[in-house]
Amino acid sequence: MKQILTALFLLLACASNTEAQRMNVATYNVRFDNPRDSGNLWKDRKAALINLVRFHDFDIFGTQEGFKSQLDDIVHALPAYERYGKGRDNGMDAGEHSAIFFKKDKFKLLDKGDFWLSETPDKPGKGWDATCCNRICSWVYLQDVASKKKFYFFNVHYDHQGQVARRESSKLILAKIAAIAGKTPAILTGDFNAKPDSEPYQLLATSKSIKDTYSMVKVPYANNSSYNGFGRDLDGEGVIDHIFVTPQFSVYKWGILTDTYVGKFPSDHFPVLTVVELKK
Repeated sequence: MKQILTALFLLLACASNTEAQRMNVATYNVRFDNPRDSGNLWKDRKAALINLVRFHDFDIFGTQEGFKSQLDDIVHALPAYERYGKGRDNGMDAGEHSAIFFKKDKFKLLDKGDFWLSETPDKPGKGWDATCCNRICSWVYLQDVASKKKFYFFNVHYDHQGQVARRESSKLILAKIAAIAGKTPAILTGDFNAKPDSEPYQLLATSKSIKDTYSMVKVPYANNSSYNGFGRDLDGEGVIDHIFVTPQFSVYKWGILTDTYVGKFPSDHFPVLTVVELKK
């Protein structure tokens, strides 16, 4: 009996350890704090957005569009997370961020950085045919505290107007992942403003370096498009928010989280969640 109990304990411990190595990874365009969003102001929806993150227990997630004040609100309400990401307008706090949040008790920050989606990625600026905005990619180099495994996490927001900018951004992203991460495992999240049939998406998805986690699960949970327009665009099936990983990851789940609050939406995008694990 003692041997049976010992074996059962070891089996449960092994299963628990396996689950502990899995990560809930998400990408979430939180919608910038726009005073013209009547009925969907940040002050009214932020609690729902924060509760969503807490309930679904994101281990690490990339955000897009957040101003510093919004990111401060999230960290204040969720002190278990550390964040990194510079403002796209001046490389400090100004403008929207592609900020990354990760659990402080699960990951140790080893390095960090940013680059802009342009012909001059080391400084703020618009790229190619973009006319609206600077676009930035932020990244962190993390170590899993439990397993000691290391990986990179990149988070980005592509231009919504420039077709050349989106195409060239994908080329730049692939080059930067190769230059910064090398052969180290890497995750890429973001709002790519690109559906799966588009050239910018295909450049990433058909590359030899990364794969879309959507394609790596048998049954993706995709009951809606990832953009909802605060409920004005619920009929589409196009996903523009994606999570890519290098081949060192196994993927167990993928889904669009369509949570609402009193009939409203925490953002004009739904978050996309995937469950991944670094292979041995």
